Amino acid sequence: MSSEKKWESYEEVATHLLNQYADHFGVGYFEGKQVVPGKSGTSWEIDAKGCSQNGKSIIVVECKRHTKQGINQAIAGALAFSIQDVGAEGGILVSPIGLQKGAKMVASASNVIEVKLDENSTTQDYVLSFLNQVCVGTSASLRVTDSYKITVKDEHGNIIDTREG
Repeated sequence: MSSEKKWESYEEVATHLLNQYADHFGVGYFEGKQVVPGKSGTSWEIDAKGCSQNGKSIIVVECKRHTKQGINQAIAGALAFSIQDVGAEGGILVSPIGLQKGAKMVASASNVIEVKLDENSTTQDYVLSFLNQVCVGTSASLRVTDSYKITVKDEHGNIIDTREG
């Protein structure tokens, strides 16, 4: 698959998965790539758009399938301005690696949520992380033949819960 097709597919997969978890982002649903008008008189091509159930508020989604380095502050800044210009409530930046330090600062100041999505994800096989959650999808069959132990820890490493089976 050409690199051009990979980024197009990445945007489509991201939109599909964001739709599955729309309630976590405070929206009813996500729509795919489109052009939206800005207050400045220009239009913005956005990779996806999150819409509230009543259609009165939106969030702008930018997908960057960068595999060598995290998203820089210039990209985050462009998203921040587009959010302001189209009158959105905030935004989502989707990438495999995440945000560089400056981009994290811009995102924090602009109500932008960082979402990490593996570069080779599909709608069935993926690792998606956002808002301190990790969601995994797999088309492989899993079988537990022995036993398992799951330990849940908080951000400080303290054990919150342990389950065995």
